[in-house]
Amino acid sequence: MIKAIAIDDEPPALRVIENFSKNVNFISLEKSFTRPSEAEKHMRKFPVDLIFLDIQMPSVSGIDFYKSISQEVMVIFTTAYSEYAVEGFNLSAVDYLLKPYTFERFHKAVNKANDYYNYLHQNEKAAQPFIFIRADYELIKVKISDILYIQGLDDYVKIFLEEKRVIVTRMTLKALQEKLPMTEFLRVHRSFIIPVTKIEKISNKNILIGSVEIPIGGSFEDIVNQFINR
Repeated sequence: MIKAIAIDDEPPALRVIENFSKNVNFISLEKSFTRPSEAEKHMRKFPVDLIFLDIQMPSVSGIDFYKSISQEVMVIFTTAYSEYAVEGFNLSAVDYLLKPYTFERFHKAVNKANDYYNYLHQNEKAAQPFIFIRADYELIKVKISDILYIQGLDDYVKIFLEEKRVIVTRMTLKALQEKLPMTEFLRVHRSFIIPVTKIEKISNKNILIGSVEIPIGGSFEDIVNQFINR
């Protein structure tokens, strides 16, 4: 069960969240607040997993409030102003609800929070069938088995998936590699990571995955050779 609170200076907006939350069996909305300062006091005594947080409030913006809290907590921003979406996602928001929103849109947002919550709290020894990637102002769930190969481009990464899908995310290749299961992925070049199960052929300092040839970097030849010998 995800423990949540809602913060909005408009009581009608809080009532919407309260009513919608009653129809979601994995959300426990502990309390609602019109004043961020009261919410902060509550969180010191009773930590929560998720905050529904309005951005445009008279005393402090939701973005500034979220930056100020010390505990790790998921956030779903709510606002009537779409221009705040980019900054909201830069703060690693789970989702962004533009008022007025339907129950279906609310349910989609809390499902993302539930997936992410389960991902964070699963047994670390268990196999990880998916990872979460932030792209296009969304938190995207990516199946490990769908990844064909990954290409790094400075501070951006392209994840090539089955069915010709591509996800572009702003992160380093090293940071993404740390999210992946070590035994299933191999870095073969300073710009490429590949899943070992997708390798079809290795020859002439190249690895064939489908119709794509991935180069083997000079400093990665030993790693590839160790994999072949193993």
